[in-house]
Amino acid sequence: MKKTSFFKHQKLKNIEWIDWVYSNKNDTKQFLEKFKFHELDIEACLEDHQNPRIDYYDDYIFITLHFPKYNKNTKRFYFNEMNFFLMDDKIISLRRHNEKIVDKIFEEYKHKKNFWEDFKITSAYILYEILQVMIEKNFKILEKITFDVRTFEENVFKSPDISLVKEIMVKKRNVVFLKHMIKPEINVVKMIELKLKKIFDDDLEVYFEDLEDKIQKVFSDTERILEFIDATEDTLKTLVSIKTSHSMWMLTLLSTFLLPLTLVTSFYWMNVDLPFENNPFIVYFLIFLSWIMTFWFIYKIRKSV
Repeated sequence: MKKTSFFKHQKLKNIEWIDWVYSNKNDTKQFLEKFKFHELDIEACLEDHQNPRIDYYDDYIFITLHFPKYNKNTKRFYFNEMNFFLMDDKIISLRRHNEKIVDKIFEEYKHKKNFWEDFKITSAYILYEILQVMIEKNFKILEKITFDVRTFEENVFKSPDISLVKEIMVKKRNVVFLKHMIKPEINVVKMIELKLKKIFDDDLEVYFEDLEDKIQKVFSDTERILEFIDATEDTLKTLVSIKTSHSMWMLTLLSTFLLPLTLVTSFYWMNVDLPFENNPFIVYFLIFLSWIMTFWFIYKIRKSV
């Protein structure tokens, strides 16, 4: 079945917002070509895994940002790329996945017609609203990961099992993904703030400074959580190593106990004459000797550990 793209459109006073959710590249290409955007920007929208970027032109600004999307089947995050074309009287948002929180903003704008009469709405402010909810989503993701890491910490001390290593590594991989996804976007958000400050009202500077602080905090939180995961992983490895050493210690004790008995019995199974072999007390003497040797070995092992 052929995938199709769809879009929503609304006009707020003198501002147009077109929200395009695309699955079909041909439809998206034809849609963007109507606005006569630069061919490299159109190509960037169609290609996968573009780096976060901001490009300036005389009549519009092109922005590419990434946000995390979680796959429940693979338990991994992947890129949810969003592109924006920002003009004085228009904003076009392009996304590959249908985000409910963005749809919610779009619907809220529809029901606030009276509000916009008293508020100077701009395309830059709509961009701020979208970026804010998407960045705020990262905090909820990190909060969930933090809870899982604390659960791992408790389980590590309750039952330090090797199976926990896989779960910890899955979380660690996801946090590393978030860290490398967010890091390049910090500079992009700074550049957005500086560029929009020159074009739009200075009042917007405060809003985008807030976004800059938030994305910086998201990055700091990912580093902090990554340190917690590393510490938990090291603790688990230490406890598993101790558990393994204890098992080896028990095996060593068993071997130490059996070694003297094996040595003695091997002699008496030989087809040769042995001293005191007809003496009934020799058995007790040999058992006593075996115990003495066993305790001596144990003492030496414990002293060397």
